[in-house]
Amino acid sequence: MSGANRMIPPKELLHFLKKENDFVIVAHISPDGDALGSSIALSMALESLGKKTIVYDKDPVPEFYKFLPGSERFTASLSSLKLQFSNLILLDCNDAERAEIGKLQFTSSAVIDHHETARDFGDIKWIDPKSPATGLMIFYLIKELGVTVTKEIAVNLYAAIATDTGNFRYSNTTPGVLRVSAELVETGANPSYIAENLYETWTDSRFRLFLKVLNTLEIYNDIAITHVTLEMFRETGAAIADTETFSGFPRKLRSIKTSALFREIENNYYKISLRSKGRDVNVAKIAEIFGGGGHSNAAGYNIRSDFKAAKEALLKAFRERT
Repeated sequence: MSGANRMIPPKELLHFLKKENDFVIVAHISPDGDALGSSIALSMALESLGKKTIVYDKDPVPEFYKFLPGSERFTASLSSLKLQFSNLILLDCNDAERAEIGKLQFTSSAVIDHHETARDFGDIKWIDPKSPATGLMIFYLIKELGVTVTKEIAVNLYAAIATDTGNFRYSNTTPGVLRVSAELVETGANPSYIAENLYETWTDSRFRLFLKVLNTLEIYNDIAITHVTLEMFRETGAAIADTETFSGFPRKLRSIKTSALFREIENNYYKISLRSKGRDVNVAKIAEIFGGGGHSNAAGYNIRSDFKAAKEALLKAFRERT
């Protein structure tokens, strides 16, 4: 592969991974395809070097990601962790609170992430906001470690990259992304199979919830707002994870530049996902106002408030920042 766009992992990260033998790989809550695929691929790579790994996420793997080979590696329990492991690898986020592991203590910690908003966490940091996906960074890291990319690793990394590039539709789809993805396909990743599992395996409950969400659509100039209530989750039997891609749908309207999805997680406690298209609106900057973060075109935050007040606060932030 050409070295023109090759990402070079920090030497201290490579030394850390080669020197230590036990690792806890942690992804952020409500994990997406990039977090999941990157975590599984790195676990497989390290174990091929004789290392021991635990792969953790507070939230279970969503049903539609269970096609990923190795998805069963994830555990939602770290009860006996401190007796076994001391080295943390935080993937696809750079904030311990975002992974809800802020109360745990580790001897050493490394962060591998590509989000624009960065926190001061981690002894070793490899944070590259220019990388389209954490999965792309893991690809180059695995290469530097001298690990052969197997078919199972290739499927996970392809799914990770496809997720964060919108299946190669977003503006972060660079020539480097396509070159790496082509190599992953040559290694055994099947684009059709992966795309079908990512985008065309909705349950009836997920589809029913989606219809309800579309009916909540409100438009304020070029901003689209939709929301999901606790009652809607109860009525359809859908899970929070089922809403993962809902936030981007209103962007299909030509007149919409930004969309926001409000998901009620607890009574008057909302998780907000922001999406934008083009370069006009940096939603990561909007999310930061509320203590969140992300990328210029995809970001989020949480807020304790009733829906009306939360919506007004967001619209006010847009008016003042854009």
